[in-house]
Amino acid sequence: MGTPAYDIAHLLGGGMLLVSFVLLYQRRIGAVINAFALQGALLAAAAAWQGYVQDAPGLYLTAAIAFAAKAVAIPLALRFLVGHLGLSRGVETPAGIGASLLAAIGLVGLSVMVVLPVTAGTATPVARVDLTIALSVVLLGMLAMIARRNAISQVIGLLSLENGLILGAVGVAGMPLVVELSTAALVFVLAIVAVVVVFQIRDSLDTLDTSILDRERGD
Repeated sequence: MGTPAYDIAHLLGGGMLLVSFVLLYQRRIGAVINAFALQGALLAAAAAWQGYVQDAPGLYLTAAIAFAAKAVAIPLALRFLVGHLGLSRGVETPAGIGASLLAAIGLVGLSVMVVLPVTAGTATPVARVDLTIALSVVLLGMLAMIARRNAISQVIGLLSLENGLILGAVGVAGMPLVVELSTAALVFVLAIVAVVVVFQIRDSLDTLDTSILDRERGD
């Protein structure tokens, strides 16, 4: 039987997972950015709530950083890039929206099959559910990177993957703050590299459709 505190934690984690599906469903880059901002706000709320439940003040700092970066700064920067580069507002999905969503459902099932048996007897039922949700968000972030051709959408997939990693970290009681922040810093650096690649693609090929790179590969 879950307590209200953990029910709220699962509600916030489930909200992040739902937004991961929204990221795969949206066809407009503006809607994708908005969905990512919502996921960032939910991550901040989840971290703050875990700080309250675990009596861990350090998690409030994690929540503040997550909200400032994921819900405000990065979405604003991505909107600036879209407007400044004059990018197409559409998002191409080579496999189609339906196939992407079916793959996402399969990945959630895979998360359940992997996490629950591995953590049986070693973690509380609440922690097992938290880790299952976190792994699902990570895998759906990877799927978003693979299933989209637009470079901006792929950057958002990378950042969504990192949201899942942080969600898993804050859900484990006693997880040092330095681990959470180092994970965030690592993926933030990767995001900066990804943005540099975006500019290089734009300057070299006059498009951000990464499928055109197939024609540039050697045999």
